[in-house]
Amino acid sequence: MQKQDREFELSLKTDEIRDLILKARAVGAELRSDFDAGYEHDTEVDDDFHETHRHDGLAEEEQDDLRASELRGLISDLNVDQRLELLAIVWIGRGDFTPDEWEDALVEARRRNLRRIPDYLLSLPMLDDHLEAGLEAIGA
Repeated sequence: MQKQDREFELSLKTDEIRDLILKARAVGAELRSDFDAGYEHDTEVDDDFHETHRHDGLAEEEQDDLRASELRGLISDLNVDQRLELLAIVWIGRGDFTPDEWEDALVEARRRNLRRIPDYLLSLPMLDDHLEAGLEAIGA
């Protein structure tokens, strides 16, 4: 995506967005590694190993959930304008809008239920990539 000079100011700081990218990357890496391995948090135990194996799957899942919960919390803590901007950046990074269509992306974002934005964003498998591409595209 081509970088351009912005004609608008973000209420989100670039460092805040980069922090969200890192957190999204941590959450997404876990999901992608499970997907690449052909399972999602499943543990297979054969009969010979069953008696001595102590499965700590719940602790593992809890750690994954904590990462996602932390990211969801950070997004939820953003004010209305910041959430809308974050959504617009994701859409630009995904290619739904161009940087020149920033205002259109914000109008579309305003049509969303603000409380569902964190869940919507966390449902995107490539959230980190979309945020990074969007940030670069808008010249931030």
